[in-house]
Amino acid sequence: MSINERIEQQLNEFPVLLYMKGTPDFPQCGFSSQVVGALKQCQKRFAFVNILEDAELRQGLKDYSDWPTFPQLYVKGELLGGCDIVVQMYESGELQKALDEVAE
Repeated sequence: MSINERIEQQLNEFPVLLYMKGTPDFPQCGFSSQVVGALKQCQKRFAFVNILEDAELRQGLKDYSDWPTFPQLYVKGELLGGCDIVVQMYESGELQKALDEVAE
């Protein structure tokens, strides 16, 4: 299975997926921590992948998304963005709206 196929399989399996450094309980960078905080405030379930455990995936995602940094938040298979964008969306209420459109 190619790296793009792995990514697409993950995105199809999880409607809200955060590629991050570390885990939600133990984020390993401040940006990942901020996005986890915003997601938790929205009280929606989300899946995560710790990209520090998979160098091939980490590089593959940069190519797949054309987004060079982490975290990367995907909702219904579409990249919403990284930390700054997700935090802005949270503050404006857009993140909650995007998450509310996802069936549990």
